[in-house]
Amino acid sequence: MNQNFICASSDPATLYLDLLKKCLTRQIVGDVYRLFGRGRRGVLGALFLPITELLSFFHLQLVRRVSSDACVEGRHWPLDAETMIGMKRLDNLQHCVVDVITKRIPGDLIETGVWRGGATIFMRGLLKAYGDTDRTVWVADSFQGLPTPDSKRYPADKGDRLWSIPELAVSVEEVKQNFVRYDLLDSQVRFLVGWFRDTLPDAPIDRLAILRLDSDMYESTTDALRYLYPRVSVGGYVIVDDYALPGCRAAIEDFRTAHDVTEKLHRIDWTGVFWQKLR
Repeated sequence: MNQNFICASSDPATLYLDLLKKCLTRQIVGDVYRLFGRGRRGVLGALFLPITELLSFFHLQLVRRVSSDACVEGRHWPLDAETMIGMKRLDNLQHCVVDVITKRIPGDLIETGVWRGGATIFMRGLLKAYGDTDRTVWVADSFQGLPTPDSKRYPADKGDRLWSIPELAVSVEEVKQNFVRYDLLDSQVRFLVGWFRDTLPDAPIDRLAILRLDSDMYESTTDALRYLYPRVSVGGYVIVDDYALPGCRAAIEDFRTAHDVTEKLHRIDWTGVFWQKLR
């Protein structure tokens, strides 16, 4: 499948989307930075903590430059960009959305687990660029980070520490403001606020053309698939952002086996995969 949209055309829609991707990843400004020492534990973590606390007192941050390869592959947590998924996964999202629009595959677009909202902002930008006024972009998140692992019900999540990372908790107000920054917050964007087990079963969604899973953990990924996969139209796409994470990978494999999902998994990059629902 040809997913290379970057600078592939000079038509206004493609140029707008190329610019939008570069803005959402901050590649538009040249050098991209991430916080230095993020995620460090043990001795290094103990060393960096007082330094970062001292700098924050003076409204400063310790940062390091990110390589261009890391930006393309989505291998870093950017300092202020709206997305961390990188250009390859944004290109894949563009490929899938354009395909369902072109082929008139019925259904809305959703991402489960949105962080700062970048991928959903891009979804709304895609609909705007192609003049699609009939679909809704659903923005589903707890907006308070990831759930504490329930290792009794979901052993695959045992020991997962993502719930303890404060940077993963982004408020719904901040995400809405990020949509406003790109003039893309309107009636075609709707928010599902809360844990997936509470919001997804009765979500007022009839059909989906795009189901993008960025849920990290076994529980969250399983909940999203359980409640939303039956609503994905034939010809629609399921995109998995975190297949490299053991919990997410196990959830995908268990669900596909249990529900006899045999469509081929296509690799996007080091962590992203997707498949097209064919039956």
